[in-house]
Amino acid sequence: MVQPCTLVIFGASGDLTARKLIPALHQLYLEGQMPARFRIFGFARREKTDASWRAEMQEAVAKFSRTKPMDAARWAAFADNLYYQCGDLGDPAAYQSLATRLRSADDPDLRDNLVFYMATSPSQFGGIADNLHAAGVLRRKEDADTAWQRVVVEKPFGHDGASARTLNNQITQHVRERQVFRIDHYLGKETVQNIMMFRFSNSIFERLWNRESVDHVQITVSEEIGVGGRGGYYEEAGALRDMVQNHLLQILSLVAMEPPVSLQAESIRNEKVKLLQSIRPLSAEDVRRQAVRGQYFAGALNGENRLGYRQEEKVGPSSNVETFVALKLFIDNWRWSGVPFYLRTGKNLPLRASEVRVQFRPTPNVLFAARTADPLQPNALTLRLQPDEGISLFFNGKVPGNSAQLRPVRMHFDYDAEFGAYTPEAYERLLLEAMAGDATLFIRRDEVEAAWQIVDSIRAGWSGTPLSNREFYAAGTWGPVAAEDLLAQAGHQWHNP
Repeated sequence: MVQPCTLVIFGASGDLTARKLIPALHQLYLEGQMPARFRIFGFARREKTDASWRAEMQEAVAKFSRTKPMDAARWAAFADNLYYQCGDLGDPAAYQSLATRLRSADDPDLRDNLVFYMATSPSQFGGIADNLHAAGVLRRKEDADTAWQRVVVEKPFGHDGASARTLNNQITQHVRERQVFRIDHYLGKETVQNIMMFRFSNSIFERLWNRESVDHVQITVSEEIGVGGRGGYYEEAGALRDMVQNHLLQILSLVAMEPPVSLQAESIRNEKVKLLQSIRPLSAEDVRRQAVRGQYFAGALNGENRLGYRQEEKVGPSSNVETFVALKLFIDNWRWSGVPFYLRTGKNLPLRASEVRVQFRPTPNVLFAARTADPLQPNALTLRLQPDEGISLFFNGKVPGNSAQLRPVRMHFDYDAEFGAYTPEAYERLLLEAMAGDATLFIRRDEVEAAWQIVDSIRAGWSGTPLSNREFYAAGTWGPVAAEDLLAQAGHQWHNP
């Protein structure tokens, strides 16, 4: 049960609020999962009234909600709880006005149980926290307190390890770590959550989930779109910081971590941190051998001509920023010693997909060698995270007939077909958990900093080195030749979604 509370969204005029946050909160309301009593305040600089902001959000929900058509009566009941506070993020007086409105509620829960959602750039997180504290509405929660305040922050969590530590220090000046909820929306996806359940509730797979049975693991997060209008942001971030530091390393930690002692948030997060800290550090020489970057040039995708990255808006004509990353990582613990983990992500790839492929060790090729022309395909398990969520097991079967020909076949579990239910939007689950105070799906401070340590070493190894010809790829292909070389060193190859 979620206690009555007030949610304040900073950056209420932004795209995230209109496309994701308000539609998700409205969906929770339709399903009876919002608190019995709640208020939602939008805080932004533009001049608006409560009524005009409600009208804007009605248009956004009508466009982006997964429940259509909109029920006018139920929207009206939901919209009665929406309010708008105009103010500059750096103006202390605006926070005093907000505090006055927060305290105006007759219900003590709505006055004191507060969630502050920072849907702004990370550079503003610290200042927002400072101003909320100065206004008297954000403070450290003591164990005896019945009321609570929580801070929800969006990625990116800094642009390197040093800035992430500074940002964490700024926020935790005024609140305890357990009051901070760092969002990575990938952790709200149903099938990402299912990774842990799949691993630890099925003995048939858990006993194979180690170096004795697994040859290697591939994690692919491919994007069909280019950078589009985000060229300015991408020039600062690149694929390594935009995708690897958060999404891919989060998936890796869930795929490879040890069983937690319980399903409590801290038990799970402890194991994720231990896993990230077990990843073998990369020296400059290791980066040259184990880290590949790439950048797309003009090509065709789905019959559409795509610009090269250097021709995109707000991108330098000689930019060396990566739009593709492929890594070979090793985890130095007892379970995974010697097993390579291959991670890749890129823009303008042939399709949008996220999946994990666990490839098992091959059987000795002696029994069927004389009867089959091709070597046996190894068994593999694929967890498809998006789209078409599901799990597939690949094994060898005899082709019907008089020959001894073998062929890989697939046993497939489809999430929608099996459960006959919708897959909720990630933000629905994450907002609900933040209001409930369950931090399981959120990222802890030491987890952020451990991930940055890995990424910073790779960035240092790439520093000052221009892209080579083998690191460019045409839009609409599966990445640069250098990424194929990375796996070929060990006799492996990428398996494309």
